[in-house]
Amino acid sequence: MKPVIALVGRPNVGKSTLFNRCTKSRDAIVADYAGLTRDRHYGDGRIGRREFIVIDTGGFEPTAETGIVKEMAKQTRQAVAEADAVIFVTDVRAGISAQDHDIASYLRTSGKKVLLAVNKAEGMKDAPALAEFYELGIGEPIPISAAHGQGIRSLLEAALEGFEEPPEEDEAEQGDKPIRLAVAGRPNVGKSTLINAWLGEERLVAFDMPGTTRDAISVPFERDGRKFELIDTAGLRRKGKVFEAIEKFSVVKTLQAIADANVVLLLVDATQGVSDQDAHIAGYILESGRAVVIAINKWDAIDSYQRQMLERSIEARLSFLKFAPLVHISALKRQGLGPLWKALAEAHSSAFKKLSTPVLTRLIHEAVQHQQPQRVGAFRPKLRYAHQGGMNPPIVVVHGNSLEHVSDSYKRYLEGRIRTHYGLTGTPMRIEMRSGSNPFDNES
Repeated sequence: MKPVIALVGRPNVGKSTLFNRCTKSRDAIVADYAGLTRDRHYGDGRIGRREFIVIDTGGFEPTAETGIVKEMAKQTRQAVAEADAVIFVTDVRAGISAQDHDIASYLRTSGKKVLLAVNKAEGMKDAPALAEFYELGIGEPIPISAAHGQGIRSLLEAALEGFEEPPEEDEAEQGDKPIRLAVAGRPNVGKSTLINAWLGEERLVAFDMPGTTRDAISVPFERDGRKFELIDTAGLRRKGKVFEAIEKFSVVKTLQAIADANVVLLLVDATQGVSDQDAHIAGYILESGRAVVIAINKWDAIDSYQRQMLERSIEARLSFLKFAPLVHISALKRQGLGPLWKALAEAHSSAFKKLSTPVLTRLIHEAVQHQQPQRVGAFRPKLRYAHQGGMNPPIVVVHGNSLEHVSDSYKRYLEGRIRTHYGLTGTPMRIEMRSGSNPFDNES
């Protein structure tokens, strides 16, 4: 599971700037769910091969007892509870305030790994002003400048120290491994009902997945001779031999489950339509490059007009998941579960399909013969050959000249032809263009 880092501090110390620096984006909010308030945002960060989830919080006043400030404090406490490491952000120019002391006091009792980041300290590595921050009792102050990017890498490396690096996965061995399946969706959409319909009540042995403090549960099960591993996001809890599913929605748990899965089942409530939460989750699945199947639950509970409106809503709000199979089910009545399993297996197979270099190269040449890429100035991109650059999701690397001029629409055209030939369904696909100089061209 990806480690989680929470950014905590009083208002206007630069937490959001640091958040954007960590996520390498100006708008890296991947989840802004209703009920969490606008003051707790989640994004993806990466250093080398190490990936992590970062949480941005509102200004923290631990002693607040009323109003919006109390709600913001509640959100920050929740972020700290979800985190593996906490970065306490302070402002070297403003110095230490009473509020900083209150926050430090709270963090010392949280039991979490805490790092003290002193922001706006560009060019002040050994400045006397840093010395006063020792009195917060959090440890050695780490000078950074979120605005200029100074000290950020060493800060994040310190925060991630002690967490295991992700193992290199040999995708060729995936055929022997269980399919890791995450069920994602907003609360009360029917995740628990579906999970219980799959598992049966007393025939399972469940175990806690080690390595996480958030009780993520992995449930192994088998269907038609194929092994699956259900990565729970519904808050499944064991109660004797019977499973009790609690619809307790945790954003961190959902993001981690998606990142850890091979295939994600996005469950949508037919009676509620496609919400902002559904679109946010779908966007994160796409960013993570995971294979996905969309299941419309409670399909039997709506009439033909509502079905028509729902299908339009899906086309409009989830248009970026056009490659994903759409299955209509009723978890309660156990309807549509056969086609759902078939779609999940096909999505997994597509995500790990091997694409041969000669066939890819032939497909690229045929595509160019049918429709050439647009000329840009004096240059027309030349596509020479292609090969597979990765799986889950499939990555196709195209080599040639002047490929930086290839438009996104032409890449989508190439993707369509490759998808059609290989029958790829349910998996995103990435096309990378790599230009090389011509060794026989004296002017190059």
